[in-house]
Amino acid sequence: MLRMEDTSKAGGEADARSALFADLNKGGSVTSGLKKVTNDMKTHKNPALRLTTAQPYKPSAAAQVSAKTVKSFGSGGDSKPPKPAKCALEGKKWVVEHQHGNKNVVISDTNQKQTVYIFNCDNSTIQVKGKLNSISLDNCKKTGLVFEDVISAIDVVNCKSVQIQVLGKVPTINVDKTDGCMMYLSKDSLKTEIVSAKSSEMNVLIPDASGQFKEYVIPEQFKTTFDGKKLNTSPSDIAG
Repeated sequence: MLRMEDTSKAGGEADARSALFADLNKGGSVTSGLKKVTNDMKTHKNPALRLTTAQPYKPSAAAQVSAKTVKSFGSGGDSKPPKPAKCALEGKKWVVEHQHGNKNVVISDTNQKQTVYIFNCDNSTIQVKGKLNSISLDNCKKTGLVFEDVISAIDVVNCKSVQIQVLGKVPTINVDKTDGCMMYLSKDSLKTEIVSAKSSEMNVLIPDASGQFKEYVIPEQFKTTFDGKKLNTSPSDIAG
């Protein structure tokens, strides 16, 4: 064990370095000048030295509270407060947002130039009366939409386990990135076109003469073949 003594004078440091280099040039005899460590210099032999060893750092109580606060926010311990429910007409667009467990959302004062945008609703039912331009259902779960007539289209995007029912007519229903969508058509909307992409568990319910609905499954799996000139795609045999 090398024991180097501190000195506050620059000249003394220079002399010490010169002496060290001189000892290194001596080769094997450099260890002859080392000072032997006695028992009173060893911590396991001298209890007094053990009492003066450095203690591990302990943060203050304020620092510990601050660290816990940072960890809580960083790990998602504190959830964001829910946003308030909304159902309002903004210009020509009805905005329905953050409805949770509300089965009685009704939009009745409508016209053909208006649109409806429904966002982030769950376990709710929205009823739209009258004839509008379009309706969008975005990021909703377990939500029902009942409407009368739409001029353009119904868009269902990023939803899960939703139901839509048309009482009048709608030319197109677009379903995108949705898992679970039941579409109830009326007798006047049997010519509705349904366009789907990246979606699953889609069912169309068609009324019969007695008013009872018969369920049809929209295929999710397809088979594509090449006939020498073009690709032909059709539902696979196991699509159901």
